[in-house]
Amino acid sequence: MTDLTFAPAHQLARMIRERQVSSLEVVEAYLTKISQHNSLLNAICTLDTEHARRRAQAADSALDNGENWGRLHGVPITVKDIFETANLRTTAGYIPLKDYLPPQDATIVARLKAAGAIVLGKSNLAELGGDYQSTNSVFPRVNNPWNLEYTPGGSSGGSAAAVAAGLSPLDLGNDFGGSIRQPAHFCGVYGFKPTERRISTAGVIPEVPGMPICLRQMMTVGCLARSIADLQLCFEIVAGADPRRPDVPPVPLDTPTGKSLADLQIAWSDEWAEVPVATAIKSAMVASADKLTAAGAKVERWMPPKFNLSEIFDLYGRLAAYVNRYAQPADLYTLRHSIELLWQNATQGDRELRHLGNYSRFLPTMLNPSLKGYFQALTERDLFVAAMDVALEPLDVWVCPVAATTAFTHRPAWSAIDLDGRAYPHAVANGIYLLPFNLSGQPAVVIPTGQTQNGLPIGMQIVGKRWREMELLGIAKEIDNAIGGFRQPAGY
Repeated sequence: MTDLTFAPAHQLARMIRERQVSSLEVVEAYLTKISQHNSLLNAICTLDTEHARRRAQAADSALDNGENWGRLHGVPITVKDIFETANLRTTAGYIPLKDYLPPQDATIVARLKAAGAIVLGKSNLAELGGDYQSTNSVFPRVNNPWNLEYTPGGSSGGSAAAVAAGLSPLDLGNDFGGSIRQPAHFCGVYGFKPTERRISTAGVIPEVPGMPICLRQMMTVGCLARSIADLQLCFEIVAGADPRRPDVPPVPLDTPTGKSLADLQIAWSDEWAEVPVATAIKSAMVASADKLTAAGAKVERWMPPKFNLSEIFDLYGRLAAYVNRYAQPADLYTLRHSIELLWQNATQGDRELRHLGNYSRFLPTMLNPSLKGYFQALTERDLFVAAMDVALEPLDVWVCPVAATTAFTHRPAWSAIDLDGRAYPHAVANGIYLLPFNLSGQPAVVIPTGQTQNGLPIGMQIVGKRWREMELLGIAKEIDNAIGGFRQPAGY
C-alpha cells in the first residue's frame, strides 16, 4: 500500500496483526501527514505525539510476545475534544477549560483503548459543541479539506476534516443536533448516530465538569470514518451498558437479516416541501434513487404521516432549552452570548422560513424554566417517538438529505445561508433534516453520494429503526456499494 493514512481502520488492524506493517510505522505515517497539513486545516488541536509512539512500540512488542490487545490493536485514532481523555488536555473549545486535564477517560474512549486503539490526539470543534461551524475561542477555526475557504461543518468539524484528509482513520463524535452527520456530509466521509442511549455519554462535555447531568435526551455519541465497516467495528466496541450511566440499557446488539438490495423496501425523500434543498443535493438524491432501483431495490417516495416540521422544530427547541439550561455555569457572559446568538438566528433569512429557525422564542424557557413545561415537552416527545416507530415499522430504511445545503464559506456565527438565491436561516439550512432524528432517537448513517460542480461533497442520510443499528449498517453498506464510496480530496 502506497499510503497507509487512507487505509480503513479495520484493514490497518489486520495488517498490524499479520505483521505486514508495524503499529509504529502507522503512527509515524499519520504524524507525518498531520505535520504536513494540519497547520492549514486546524483539524487536530492537541497532539499526544510521544505517548502515541510509546504505545505503538508497546503494541508491536506485545505482538512479538503473542499478545493481542483487541480488535484495534495498535491502530491510531483521534478523539473529538469534547470527550474527556485521562491526563490529555480536553477543552471543548471553551476558555474556562483550556488547561483541563481530566482524571479519567470518557467511557467510549476507554473502551476503544481497551480494544487496542492508540489516541494520537484531539480533534477541533465548535465551542461546547454548539454550532454548525467549527470555531471556538481556544484554537483556530477548522477548514474543509476540499476547499479551505469553506467550513467542514460542526460541531465535529475537526473530526470530519481529519478523517477526510487522512489525518486519522477513525474519530469519535457526539450528536445532539446533527454534529456527526452534517460534518460527514460537508467533508465526504461516513458518520453514524446510533439509537439514543445505545452508547454511554459519560465523560462527554458540554456538561462542564462539576455541573449536573442535564443532557438526558437527544444526545448521542458515535463515530466518523472512511467506510461503513469501520463504523460497524467502532460501534460494536463501544456500545453497551455502563455503570457510569445507569440509563443506558443492557440491550444486546441486533442480528442483521442479511437482506440484499432486491429484498429492501426503501422509503425515499429528495426534499421536504417546506424547506427545499440545493439543486445539487436534489440531483444527487434522484441519481441515488435511480441507481438503487436499477440494482433491484424497491424505492418509493415517502413521508411519515403528520410529519409537521414546524411542530417538530418547536418541540426540539423547547426540550433543548430545558436540557441545556444547566449544562454550563449560568454566568452573565454565557447567558448574554446565548441570547445574542438566538436573536441573530431569529432575524436572519427569508421571512417565511424564520418561524422554523427562530430559537429566540425559547428565551422564556431558558430564563424561567418550569417543571410542568419540561414534563409537557417530554410527553409530546414520547408521542412523536411512538409515531415515528409505527411509521417506520413496515420499511427497511428511510433515505433523505442530510442538510438543505452543501458546505458553505466561513461566516459569522449563525449567519444566514444563501441557497440557490434564497436566504435560509442558519439553523434551518443546517438542522432541518437532522433534528427530527435527535428528537425521535432513531439511528442514522451518512454516506457520501457525489459532488457539486465545484467539487464539494454531497452526503445522504439513511435512517433506521431504533435498536436495529446492525441491520441499519448492513443495509447502508449495500446502498453504499451501489451508489457511493469514499473519494479522497486532492492534495492529501
